[in-house]
Amino acid sequence: MDRAVDVSFLEKTAHILCGGEKKEFTANKRTGLKISINQKSIINRIITELTNGYSKPDLNQENDECSIREIPTMDATDFIADVYFQDDEQIVCIELKTVKPNKGVFKVEKEKVLEAKIALKNIYPDKVIRYFLAFPFDPLSDTPTGYDKQRFMDYCVGFRKYFSENEFLLASELWDFLSGDTDTMQQLIDIINRIATPQFAEKYEFLNNSTNKTTGKNDYIQYLTEWNLISEIELISNKTSISQKVKNNNRLTRKFNQSIFKDGEYNVERMIELKSLIV
Repeated sequence: MDRAVDVSFLEKTAHILCGGEKKEFTANKRTGLKISINQKSIINRIITELTNGYSKPDLNQENDECSIREIPTMDATDFIADVYFQDDEQIVCIELKTVKPNKGVFKVEKEKVLEAKIALKNIYPDKVIRYFLAFPFDPLSDTPTGYDKQRFMDYCVGFRKYFSENEFLLASELWDFLSGDTDTMQQLIDIINRIATPQFAEKYEFLNNSTNKTTGKNDYIQYLTEWNLISEIELISNKTSISQKVKNNNRLTRKFNQSIFKDGEYNVERMIELKSLIV
């Protein structure tokens, strides 16, 4: 994976893998983030003890200390989860970080994480709240997908003082966590390498010209396969059936005739709507 890759690309990829989204949490709404004065005091004590070296990061112990159930009476600090998803049992928040943040940032990060977890627990008392910092790759690894969490913690000055190993996700660990599968990072790298070739612009224009679905069908299918656009291949395979269903429906006909890329991105909205017409 290109180590200068755009953060927005990482976010979108993460959302696709886990079915999540970017989500902003604020305290200025009626059902927004709230904590109690005592909960805030617990956070301050934990941060002070970590800063002074009186204690070491311990996720389970900190979760127990912060799990006190009280009526929240004050606003919590706003935060944004770059990746957010929930199921019947848990809520997961992930903050994607650039590699090796500036020295001194981890104290602020830890305080934000603790407050966010408590505030979310106040809203969702029956769910497990999990909050991770995440680093898309390990800059110290000799291989693109490899990582060493202990070495990485030493590399980031001040990290060990505030975070334990199970509070952050690194390199392939992150991508496998998001997908629930294995070798996810290598699969992503392979896809990127197949797309990022000198012929990228030429293939992009070819795929975005709908007439090539007929006049150059073999090449069209080949390029879609190389770019892992499997859903688009399914649409082409069912073109006759879809054409019959959009007939006499101007809105669906326009959707059917849209280019597969829009503003430089795959036209997911078009794909989803047309795919719903396939029985």
